[in-house]
Amino acid sequence: MRIRLEVAYDGGDFHGWAAQPRLRTVEGELSSALATVLRVPEVHLTCAGRTDAGVHARGQVVHLDLDGLPEGAERLLRRVNGVLAADLRVRSVVEAPPGFDARFSAVWRRYAYRVVDDPAAVDPLTRGHVLAWPRPLDVAAMAEASQALIGLRDFASFCKQREGATTIRTLLDLDWTRDSSGVVTAVVRADAFCHSMVRSLVGCLLAVGEGRKPAMWPAEMMAAGRRDAAIAVAPAHGLTLEEVGYPPAGELSARAETTRAKRV
Repeated sequence: MRIRLEVAYDGGDFHGWAAQPRLRTVEGELSSALATVLRVPEVHLTCAGRTDAGVHARGQVVHLDLDGLPEGAERLLRRVNGVLAADLRVRSVVEAPPGFDARFSAVWRRYAYRVVDDPAAVDPLTRGHVLAWPRPLDVAAMAEASQALIGLRDFASFCKQREGATTIRTLLDLDWTRDSSGVVTAVVRADAFCHSMVRSLVGCLLAVGEGRKPAMWPAEMMAAGRRDAAIAVAPAHGLTLEEVGYPPAGELSARAETTRAKRV
């Protein structure tokens, strides 16, 4: 039986998703709690996207395979949350439909990056989730510069390269808005993201927003096809994985096969 979990966490005290020896990680804490509750030696987890150290999540999706779920999903949900620390919560437990894979069946991931550029609007209660920026930002200029990055592209300029991994992605949305409290939010949605891609895109666009770079600069960096030290990686704490999208149940297996094929 494949079980689907929806998970939320405050990433401030985690060294990212992926389990690492002697470090507190989301995968390590969650797999340990599940193993304790299920009374098994270990639990293998697959997630929709491996978040970096300090990055938060509201809608991370995870799957694991079990011989069965004799106690029921609701009881497992309550017992696991009873073991976990308060900064990590399992929000739902359901049996996954046939062909479901938390990572490979996903059709998109949606992140939000939050920043405030007005000293009077900085809220100390949200300091762990919203970046305080010291200079005014032109939201319209950032939105204009973002449009040239949308589509099927090679994002090598905005990714930390991993041997054997492709940097080709389809960026579906990159929108900037300012709400009534003064918080500026970038909503970024793509079929998948490579390492540090969202934070690099945000860092590049913040340079446009404060007037240090022209609106065409992000597109020029994209065309260069390589990492440039001029592109700053925005701090992790402003970033949250909000939601993961999946196709209808009958298309899950086909989507997983398509995703596994390396793009060139």
